[in-house]
Amino acid sequence: MHDDDPLPANARRFAAVAAFVGWAALVLQLVLSIELATTAGRSAAWGTLNYLSFYTVLTNFLVAFALTAAATGAQGAFWRFFRRPGVATAIAASIAVVGLSYHFLLRHVWDPQGLLWLCNALLHYVIPVLYLVYWWIGVRGRGVAYRDIPTWWVYPIAYLVYSLARGMVEGVYPYPFIDASTIGYPRLAMNSVALLIVFTLIAALLVALGRAKPGREKIV
Repeated sequence: MHDDDPLPANARRFAAVAAFVGWAALVLQLVLSIELATTAGRSAAWGTLNYLSFYTVLTNFLVAFALTAAATGAQGAFWRFFRRPGVATAIAASIAVVGLSYHFLLRHVWDPQGLLWLCNALLHYVIPVLYLVYWWIGVRGRGVAYRDIPTWWVYPIAYLVYSLARGMVEGVYPYPFIDASTIGYPRLAMNSVALLIVFTLIAALLVALGRAKPGREKIV
């Protein structure tokens, strides 16, 4: 079956609802990030750049694109790319890491209130769950293999390189566990390897679950 065959109606409807939630959360977070930046005496442009410097935000963008591609069935190489089973599964692994790393490493670091709390809950908990449900009902599991996993490392490794480069230039690190100025490079390397191992284990679990899906050969 072709990777771009139409989704079943139930999966498409679910993807549409999840995409709406995802885009709404991303827009709200952008507004709040700009507001926080200007309140601190920085520019809106700086606030936007800082907003785009978080793995959580970037991964939620990937999720929103994948869900939109699934819901609309839009054509073009860009949208077909996000409907590929391997791409969808790599995104599932990344958004699972977002939720797990926040819950176990970051939720005690800060105490968001009001709309910040809402965005935090959506981006770290609600949307990861919604996307993983979509992945289960809408992505053809037999379209992925364990040998694909090293290719999926490109995104988190590229993000780490970017974050370290920005940190060296601006002295700003998005997460405390990769803050080289505070924890030092040996500890940073250990943390990075540990997170990559977690990512790999989650990815391998998704591949295994994909292969176990009943009747998934009929679903893209």
